[in-house]
Amino acid sequence: MNSVAPSPDVPLEEQMLWYVLKVQSNREKSIKENLQRRINRENLQEQFGQIVIPMEKIVENKAGQKKVSERKLYPGYIMIQMKLNDETWFLVRETTGVGDFTGAAGKPIPMQEHEIQRMLGQEVHKTEVAAPKIKIEFTAGDRVKIREGTFENFEGSVETVDEATGKVNVLIEIFGRSVPILLEYWQVETV
Repeated sequence: MNSVAPSPDVPLEEQMLWYVLKVQSNREKSIKENLQRRINRENLQEQFGQIVIPMEKIVENKAGQKKVSERKLYPGYIMIQMKLNDETWFLVRETTGVGDFTGAAGKPIPMQEHEIQRMLGQEVHKTEVAAPKIKIEFTAGDRVKIREGTFENFEGSVETVDEATGKVNVLIEIFGRSVPILLEYWQVETV
């Protein structure tokens, strides 16, 4: 990724900077493709860089199978890298589905370096690898039934959920006492 913070020495029109667009939700992909087609048709490729829909990977358990899928981090928003001038501003604004640039009083404001890194999910340290998040359908306080393992068919309440590891801490009652049991997310189901 080529991210550059705005330089005070160079006019904004000549800098390739990141901006955030408000777009129609659930149409981000088609709007991105439409923007790319219009850029190519108008022969403005040198004025534009990347167009990104920020995504994250999540792990879901469907029919007993782990499935990795992607989910939009910011539904209704697209990040675009461009040189902002009248021609590029008009092209973007006149694309069907694009609402407006984020900014103050209709004036697009370029993103800061730390915002770019955060929105693109690149704050992960270079030595770490971003693991997909696990999609867990229940939260603390929910009633659940244990589907598998030593305590199969016991019911209890969720005490904590760790999406990073997929572990769920469930309080079950044994001999009149609440006992915490650490389980995998797929070993329990909501009641």
